[in-house]
Amino acid sequence: MLQRRSLLGAAWGTGLGAGLGAGLWAEVAARAVQPPAADLIRAGGVVVAFRHAHAPGTYDPPGFVLGDCRTQRNLSDAGRAQAQRIGQWFQSQSLVPSQARSSPWCRCIDTARLAFGSAQVWQALGSPVGSVDATNEAHLRELRQALVAASRQGGHFEVWVTHMFVLSPLTGVDAASGEGLVLRADAAGAPQVLARLAPPASAP
Repeated sequence: MLQRRSLLGAAWGTGLGAGLGAGLWAEVAARAVQPPAADLIRAGGVVVAFRHAHAPGTYDPPGFVLGDCRTQRNLSDAGRAQAQRIGQWFQSQSLVPSQARSSPWCRCIDTARLAFGSAQVWQALGSPVGSVDATNEAHLRELRQALVAASRQGGHFEVWVTHMFVLSPLTGVDAASGEGLVLRADAAGAPQVLARLAPPASAP
């Protein structure tokens, strides 16, 4: 009971409690007993969606070309090490994704390959920057549908590596470089963030 009160108090203190109905209070309280991220992933029926590892800068250079990494914003040495540590954590937990999918941008492909050994390039995970709204909406619909399908696969999980500009509209959450969001579709097909995997700490 004390844990539940503490959690509700924390939600209120951060402004989350104001105006919450009974259903949302129950959801907040349920998070007090949410299993650890590794257990959620191991049980399956989830997608672990990562923002690519650290790549200095914000946007790609003008005139960049997909498929030519020399023209893009790429992982730094720290970002490559970060991606490797992501993979090491999954190995330490004996967690193997049924598939790893990646945006076609090099920094995402490199993150996925360094962490998981291989990656299937998927256009829907690509950065929406510079694309028309209709294309971006179509990609979001495709991602939501894929998440619904993955949520029905108990005992299996997928990994997606993408961009902040994809994760934010998909989940309503901003992720740091190298951060993972454990996702599942709810009964209405909307993405739920069940847990967050903090970016791996820098090596000593």
